[in-house]
Amino acid sequence: MTLINFSHPITEEQKAQIEAATGHTVQQILHIPAQFDHNAPFDQQAEALVDSVGLSKSEWQTTPIIVNLPSLAVIAAATLAELHGRMGYFPAVLRLRPVPNSMPPKFEVAEIINLQAVRDAARSKR
Repeated sequence: MTLINFSHPITEEQKAQIEAATGHTVQQILHIPAQFDHNAPFDQQAEALVDSVGLSKSEWQTTPIIVNLPSLAVIAAATLAELHGRMGYFPAVLRLRPVPNSMPPKFEVAEIINLQAVRDAARSKR
């Protein structure tokens, strides 16, 4: 499984939590920093961001992928739209949460959300 990380670095502990939650080995983590220029169109920057991952058309459609989305909601939305277009489905996404009372601040894996399953379930509400 490949983790595409558009956010803060993933720790070894978080990687182990992801593997425990999915039952799959994280074979690679692709850290792709998401820094957008607020004076330029976000759709074009999202395209360039996803281009920088470096996967082929075939790999986008066949590689098991989990995504740690960028923190800013609008960047995450544009990136997610770009990913869906390339993958043909919504990817699973990582949700981290702060560990209570940790010093310094520490984050743990809260859940992995299967966005395609969320989308499929929502279709029944049309």
